[in-house]
Amino acid sequence: MTLTTLTRRSGTTDAAAPSAPADAPRDGIRRPAGPGSVRSTRDADALAVASFVLGLVGLLVMNILLGPAAVVMAVIALARSTARRGRALLGLALGIADLVILALLVTGNGVVVWNFGG
Repeated sequence: MTLTTLTRRSGTTDAAAPSAPADAPRDGIRRPAGPGSVRSTRDADALAVASFVLGLVGLLVMNILLGPAAVVMAVIALARSTARRGRALLGLALGIADLVILALLVTGNGVVVWNFGG
């Protein structure tokens, strides 16, 4: 039996468009492979948002803790290919800004603690 015989028996012709693989979704939407990858993408998106929030809050308070946490979370989110890449990059920039502000305040005051008053 040849390939042409098989296609004739199935009712398709040689001029028909190539068919999709058997495991391809019928609606044409491409989904990540495996159940763990959906969760991984969602976790990476959450890390991107968390890094942005921690970096933003770290500009005002506790930048010695929140700055490095924002940087680490942003790097992990980018490594996991987050869909919120801009948010992760912004979290990374804010985390680095937290550390720069901390360095400026430590060199200016000579202490890690700083306040708004005189």
